[in-house]
Amino acid sequence: MTTPTPRIRSWPLGGVDEDGALGWATDDQSVREVMLNILLTRPGERLQRPDFGAGLLNFVHQPNNETTRNLIAGVVRKSLALWEPRVVVDGVEVRPSPEDLSEVHINIRYRLRHNPAPAELGLTLNLGV
Repeated sequence: MTTPTPRIRSWPLGGVDEDGALGWATDDQSVREVMLNILLTRPGERLQRPDFGAGLLNFVHQPNNETTRNLIAGVVRKSLALWEPRVVVDGVEVRPSPEDLSEVHINIRYRLRHNPAPAELGLTLNLGV
């Protein structure tokens, strides 16, 4: 007997849609939005959850070197493991941008716990802003 795939839904980060209703994110889009929310929220920023978030923006003004990139990868892995139980992180790669010396590209390989299909989330962080 096959386990049914659960319907995933999360609080809308995009606001209201063209009809004035909340634009609820569903399925993989929901998970991706939650992952971005975790990564871009600084610990201490949420009132009732002072430990929530990865605080990637805390790396702004840090040197773009191997140490900083390894620290970023570790923070991404730890924060997603702690705050997003629907996801299994298979790998995090942080590379310097070939176009801009102050940017790093973060690529997260993950899969949903209820679906073994691999997925990726990529973002660019400018360390020099």
